[in-house]
Amino acid sequence: MSAQPGSTNRGSTRRSTTSGVLAGIGLAAFVDETVFHQLLHWHHFYDRSTTDAGLVSDGLFHAFGFVAVVSGLFLLADLRRRDALVTGGWVGGLLLGAGAFQLYDGLVQHKVFGLHQIRYGVDLVAYDVTWNVVAVVLLLVGAVLTRRSRPGSRPVRTAQAGA
Repeated sequence: MSAQPGSTNRGSTRRSTTSGVLAGIGLAAFVDETVFHQLLHWHHFYDRSTTDAGLVSDGLFHAFGFVAVVSGLFLLADLRRRDALVTGGWVGGLLLGAGAFQLYDGLVQHKVFGLHQIRYGVDLVAYDVTWNVVAVVLLLVGAVLTRRSRPGSRPVRTAQAGA
């Protein structure tokens, strides 16, 4: 069942958010790969082996991010074609996806699995705190935007009797 042009329904909001989440995951992966892996040379996706293994892992990580972005953009194009895009849901999803990716990277990949650290040869506390606080802020803002984009979620102000 598709949405009528210009209408907003729960399905459109959910698909818009899903599209944004996929694009956000891919965008965060792209920024991580480009800035920290390639430009700054701070780490590879997998640093517990040889440099060659690190480069191969970076390539697989880059491919994952690319697939996520392309998938999100295909969904976005379909939503736009059907005039069913809920912009607030999409932007909220984008921030949710980027924040979730970054928090997962900072907690699970960096600390639990130890696949890599943000940077080597420095005190990591400031890097870890900054990385994870930015992730939480992205998640919170994304959650607020997504919640506000749901049909019927905006509070309706009514006049109080005798006020």
